[in-house]
Amino acid sequence: MAGVSLHMRLAPVRDLLQRQVDEGRLPGFVAAVRHRGATEVFCGGTTTAGGTQPVRPDTLFRMSSVTKPVAGALTLALWEDGVLGLDDPVGEWLPELAAPRVLRDRTGPLADTVPAERPITVRHLLTSTPGFGGVWDGSPLARAIDERGIGPGPWPPALTPDEYLRRLAEVPLAAQPGEVWLYHLPADVLGVLLARAAGRPVSALLAERVTGPLGLTDTAFTAVDPARLATVHATTPDGLVPVEAPDAAVPPAFEGLAAGLVSTAPDVLALLAALADGGAPLLSPASVAALTADALTPAQRAGAADFLEPGVSWGLQTGVCVEQTEPWCTPGRFGWDGGTGTSAWADPARDVVAVLLTGRLMGGPDDGPEEFWRTLYACL
Repeated sequence: MAGVSLHMRLAPVRDLLQRQVDEGRLPGFVAAVRHRGATEVFCGGTTTAGGTQPVRPDTLFRMSSVTKPVAGALTLALWEDGVLGLDDPVGEWLPELAAPRVLRDRTGPLADTVPAERPITVRHLLTSTPGFGGVWDGSPLARAIDERGIGPGPWPPALTPDEYLRRLAEVPLAAQPGEVWLYHLPADVLGVLLARAAGRPVSALLAERVTGPLGLTDTAFTAVDPARLATVHATTPDGLVPVEAPDAAVPPAFEGLAAGLVSTAPDVLALLAALADGGAPLLSPASVAALTADALTPAQRAGAADFLEPGVSWGLQTGVCVEQTEPWCTPGRFGWDGGTGTSAWADPARDVVAVLLTGRLMGGPDDGPEEFWRTLYACL
């Protein structure tokens, strides 16, 4: 397809997404694609299902877990600045987690614990292996996490960082630090640690080390222009229904690095493109290599198989493709998906960076953006 413009080549992707709007699967969308130096941004639908305000390229979306790769990049930026070491024990800044107890049996009673065999480190938080995270097994631990309001969700906990840490420290670890991969909570704890280590709020660190250097004016923990914010919807038998979400015009009590950012497709594309191009002006190439390398052992990855898709492992708060299981899962591809219908990945080997933002909660593991990626890679 040499000589055919990117705009023309992406026509099947535009058709797919518009068809999903017309069929009522999506309220609206923005997609941004960079391939071999050319960039296309296209959109469709409305910011609210059945509404009249069209989605525009600068429509703001709640990123949900697409925030996590930003957490990894920000941590490595502060590591480059000498604020912390990756193998430092987190107890230096988080005394709440300095001497954790570990469940003898992950599904057993909360009182049946043993001491942690080693300290939790910054690297454990980055690799999601500190011994705590989301558990969905109905166990006493799972119930304790839910009761305290500290479990995974599409937006940050409605708690202050100090209260969040206090409640987290009340429950034992599910596993010894460094043993198993568990999702979501490590990224939020990472945000608390970065703020304490640097002595400034996460929002200030983000502006100094990520959004400022890249000139990203729409990425923050609040909607910079609430009038541009898309509504989040759930799928019901009656169609798409808006869900109650935190007021994005009000600064949150918890600036969560697991799921807290609001952004636009062009901003997310610019961030991933900078990383795919070697890291400047954010990180050194060596830091990008660390961010996007497979950080899990085979045993850790096998234990996470119910969550990580085939061919996908985990780097430093970012998904990493390690095997070609799908046309789009090129080894070395990195990024992540968010539960609010967001997906953002960079594929340096194929020179593809792409972002899809929608206003629709994912309904489960088989309700993701695979059709978008399948159609995109067929075009390219």
